[in-house]
Amino acid sequence: MISIKNVNKSFGNHHVLTDINLEVPKSNVVALIGPSGAGKSTLIRTINALEEIDTGEIIVDGISIHDKKTDINKARTNIGFVFQSFNLYPFLSALENVTIAPMKVKGLSKAEAEKRGKELLTSLGLGDKFDAYPGRLSGGQQQRVAIARALAMDPQVMLFDEPTSALDPEMVKEVLDAIRQLANDGMTMVVVTHEMGFAKEICDQIVFMAEGKIVEVAPPEKFFTNPDSKRAQDFLSVVLNH
Repeated sequence: MISIKNVNKSFGNHHVLTDINLEVPKSNVVALIGPSGAGKSTLIRTINALEEIDTGEIIVDGISIHDKKTDINKARTNIGFVFQSFNLYPFLSALENVTIAPMKVKGLSKAEAEKRGKELLTSLGLGDKFDAYPGRLSGGQQQRVAIARALAMDPQVMLFDEPTSALDPEMVKEVLDAIRQLANDGMTMVVVTHEMGFAKEICDQIVFMAEGKIVEVAPPEKFFTNPDSKRAQDFLSVVLNH
């Protein structure tokens, strides 16, 4: 479903991604974890070309994302992206935030888009918030609206860039529960996260990054109990003991 081959990316003289190779099969959930500055957010942003790459290739559902011939706007309709900071339109209601792209990009009628939008918001526990504006919603509620907005395009892949990092601790669970439900439904997902318990519970593979490289890829039961690399061992000794 997602194939990343020999990807390199630099910002000036700073090599932020070095020889990245990764395969994400359909319906798998992959967590990108590692210290700050490891390149996790840059990597996930290259999957839908929010960041360009210098060399290599990224293929999503058979489409070469960085090929100059690819219609990236069309390709992105198949790739849902949820940001750290919600990025909702403040002047639109929750339902309007969810329905605007399906109507403008996919040509759905207002009735069709609203029916789907209400179904999604209700499934995410927001059935009473259709008319609420983002400023009237908690951080956790805003992030769930953002998830509904991404799902409204019926993507084949969902990307999450630290979706709980901007939330108060008590709001984290409701967002993680929403992502957990997507995993249970078989959605292909890549998640940048600092939530180790969540990664251990729902992910098929843990990808540990440091200094712009993939250091280790392992199933969660192996990674969290017996990582191979010294770098991963040091990382876990810090994050699991605090």
